[in-house]
Amino acid sequence: MEQRGSFGVKGTGDTSGYGGLVRTKVNPGSSERPYGSYFDDVADELERAFPQFNQAIERVVVDRGELTLFIKRDHLFATAKALRDVDSLRFEMCLSVSGAHYPDEKDRELHVVYHLLSMTHNRRIRLEVALPDSHPHVQSLVEVWGGTNWHERETWDMFGIIFDGHPALTRILMPDDWQGHPQRKDYPLGGIPVEYHGATTPPPEERRSYR
Repeated sequence: MEQRGSFGVKGTGDTSGYGGLVRTKVNPGSSERPYGSYFDDVADELERAFPQFNQAIERVVVDRGELTLFIKRDHLFATAKALRDVDSLRFEMCLSVSGAHYPDEKDRELHVVYHLLSMTHNRRIRLEVALPDSHPHVQSLVEVWGGTNWHERETWDMFGIIFDGHPALTRILMPDDWQGHPQRKDYPLGGIPVEYHGATTPPPEERRSYR
């Protein structure tokens, strides 16, 4: 599939004068064992420590030297606690929480991605959860990793993903009364000029395209 820019624009969406940028979008499928590196050890230890492993894991993907575990959202919290607490795993830190919007994936339009670090074992993995746009709810992981607090707020702010149980799920980048979630691909690009220190930048649809 060719990816030609976000937000439904035609062509590349590039306004610099170079309109030839087209890249192929590739979604890797499930990986088969052996995964390589320490990835098999992580999967084995999690399976031993977490009885619901087979029900919780949708698929395992190894791509570009990185391990991603796709988790069913009902099992996310329990999986996260096991990854943190089991001595042979010890993923003590969640480095970031981010979102992604794939409008063409029916009933899986919104994704939440968690980047985890084990300082004890010097390992990194990624968790990913897919949500339907019609019900964009997932359990907050603030209770597991306190540092996810602001990350979850930003993901809500930018994508509209609701983290159930979050202590204060409010906007963190946009004003409190802002309408919409700016990093979704269905978010309108234009309409609001940007004012800063007396200068005004027109909204995107009113700027010249340098063609």
